[in-house]
Amino acid sequence: MKASLISSLLLLLSLGELSAQGQIPSAPQFRPDSTSVLGALREPAAPAFVTPTSAWGVDLFISNGGFGLGSFFRHTYNEDLYGYVDLSFSEAKDDDEKDFVDIYGRLVTPGKINRFMVIPVFAGVEHRLFRDDIVDNFRPFVNAAAGPAILYVFPADQEYFTALSNGHAVVTAGGYVGLGAYFGSERSSILGLNVRYYYVPYPAGIEGMQGVQKKQFGGFYITIKFGSAW
Repeated sequence: MKASLISSLLLLLSLGELSAQGQIPSAPQFRPDSTSVLGALREPAAPAFVTPTSAWGVDLFISNGGFGLGSFFRHTYNEDLYGYVDLSFSEAKDDDEKDFVDIYGRLVTPGKINRFMVIPVFAGVEHRLFRDDIVDNFRPFVNAAAGPAILYVFPADQEYFTALSNGHAVVTAGGYVGLGAYFGSERSSILGLNVRYYYVPYPAGIEGMQGVQKKQFGGFYITIKFGSAW
């Protein structure tokens, strides 16, 4: 009994001496990884939306002269001002043209000598209206453009595509003013409506109806715009 007590005291003294000398490793202490803690507390920030600076698209035209098709490229200068160029193809008619269906089921226009296709290449500016007062899903604007225009003249008494190969072109200049609006978000796509009045004069005149010189190839157009922005 006494020997066992003495042995225990000697063992405790030995452990105390080793601990004093630093030879017994202490229990490992838990140190949280600051990287994992911060990662758990701080979610990665979502990338900020960048307003598109360029856009490209297609214009569909409807007018009293018929239908048309065009394309545009637009560049953003600031939140309210855009610059663009557009190219389009559309028909033009005389105001007093009257179409009839003959006994063979063909559409004819009595007295019509020539058909016209108007091909303007215009540069313009577009200004957004009421940006601070109206939600971004509806963005009204005014626009204006000007530049050269080609008038392609081809016979009316021939089949349409055959007549195209027998036509000729004259060059003039013109422009338009318009009012419209874009709808929805413009993060990646464009959808808009634009009402324009085109002024495309040709002072020398071109005979459309027999004995009638057509000198103005513009008019009101409703334009539907589709495109993508980046």
